[in-house]
Parts: sequence; structure tokens; C-alpha cells
Amino acid sequence: MRLVTFRSNVNTAARLGALVDGLVVDLYALGQHSGDAIPDNMLDFIDLGPQAVTATTALLKSYEGKWPFGVAVPAGNVKLLAPIPRPRKNIFGIGLNYVEHVEESSRTLDTSKDLPKQPVIFSKPPTTVIGPGDAIEHNEKITRQMDWEVELAVIIGQRAKGVSETEALNYVFGYSVINDISARDNRRAGQWIYSKGQDTYAPFGPVIVTADELPDPHNLNLSLKVNGVTKQESNTRHLLFNIPTLISDISAGITLEPGDIIASGTPAGVGAGRTPQEWLWPGDIVEAYVEKIGELRNPVVAVGVEPRSGKQQA
Repeated sequence: MRLVTFRSNVNTAARLGALVDGLVVDLYALGQHSGDAIPDNMLDFIDLGPQAVTATTALLKSYEGKWPFGVAVPAGNVKLLAPIPRPRKNIFGIGLNYVEHVEESSRTLDTSKDLPKQPVIFSKPPTTVIGPGDAIEHNEKITRQMDWEVELAVIIGQRAKGVSETEALNYVFGYSVINDISARDNRRAGQWIYSKGQDTYAPFGPVIVTADELPDPHNLNLSLKVNGVTKQESNTRHLLFNIPTLISDISAGITLEPGDIIASGTPAGVGAGRTPQEWLWPGDIVEAYVEKIGELRNPVVAVGVEPRSGKQQA
């Protein structure tokens, strides 16, 4: 399934939906019609476990093409939100997880040129999350080095503690797109949370594709454009530490819970690694893409200061 969180208008509550042939199907409303108890939000749905995905997929297929009145509306008529608008806890970020990004970071960000021997883990607070089309806030008083990072997001589906790499993918609910926005001039004594954890610094979405539809997350093209110009382009097969390794490593000491999000790392091509360096400024449009999931598009807007004239030059 391709699951979304949507709002039909500004005055209605967010609801859980499924994208089917260009329509957003209100899963709670469909469940009311069919007599099935389907939650109205993503986190409660994830809590139900893998059986909910199987049952709801079958339910959608049984109604496809003959939706009850008011249950399905064109996707263009609703506002898509972040699939999980408010995560229960911090996003697990993974740094330096593509070989070429390790090299470019060592040249420009004072990180080690040696490949990490273990995953490099940081976190992004729930307040970083925004959805498709929402604004990335640029405060020039705080940063003049706002950067982009397209990443495959992994959403955990079951409580995971001390999970082996062999079993790790069984704990995945699904996958999405995340843009790990970073203020490169806000790193503090080697700590990244202020650099990467500011409000709006985790555009997320537009959908969660359930794991049954993406059995191999390690062969997905991913890319990022700024103002229509491609800046990053790679494939998840180049991950230094793959998804099972990340889940096993984190769960060895930190319990992963349903709805937790792992941002799996970014490939080369970030602004800090370019010559000359490039940064995001108000007026820029950032488009992050992961194959088989979709494109996440967000504008950059000025906050706290007068808008800056002119855009980044391609």
C-alpha cells in the first residue's frame, strides 16, 4: 500500500488514507462502511502490526473501482501532510553512510577521511518534521550554510530490541523519503543536533510505501534537485551500512518502537561538498526523490529577517 496522512480542507482533522490510482481513500471511512475497525491515523495503524497491512490491502482490492460515496477523492483535492506528522520520539539520523559522502565531508566538514567502523548516529526532534509543500524555514540570523540531504526513510513496524541482521527487515513497516536539512555552520564541538534539529529541518513524505511492496530497499535510485538542477544522484545499494545493519546496531542498545523513523544517510552531492560551496536560500525549491516511493517538494522561506533577494545560482 501507499499510505498517506491527509486533510480534506483546512478545517478538518488529519486522516489516514491510501493512494489508489490517483485517488486518496479515507481508510477510516472505508472501515466504517465495511464494518472493519481501521484507525484514523498512521501511528495507531502501525501499532496494529503486519496483519493490518494484509487485511487493509485486501479490503482496498475488494472495493477498487466501486468506492462508497465520499470515501475516495482525487489526490489533487486534498492536502498531503507528513505521513507521521508528529513522531513519538526523535528521528534516528545516520551520518556518513555513503562512501563518496565520507570523502566529500572529510574535505569540507572536518570529519574523518576514514570510513566509519560503526554507524554514526544522531537525532532530529519531532518538531523538525514537515510535509510535502510545507516551507523549510531559513533564519539568516542563525545560519548562512543551509544544506540539503536526500535520504531513504525506514519506518519501524514492531518493537525491536537486540534484533539480528538476519531478522531485521521483518521489523520494518515501510519506507518513505526524508530530506535531512542541515545548518553546516551550527555544529557545536562535534555535536550535530542543533545543526540538524531545528524546526522544519526534516521534510518527510509524501507517502509511506509498505514493506511488502518494497522487498529490496537496497536497489533504489535516489536524487535531489535544487531549482530544477540535479545536485545528488545515487542508489541505495551504495549504503555503507545497510538497513538490517542499522536496525541491528541501534536496537542493540536502544529499543526501536512502532512508528520510529531511521533516516538512512545521504549520498555525495551536498552543498558543502561542492566547489564553490552552495547553500539554500529563501526562494529556492528543493525536490527529493526516491524510486518507487515518490518526490518530496518543499520551498525555502525566510523567517526572522527580511526576505533575501535572489536565488542560489545553479
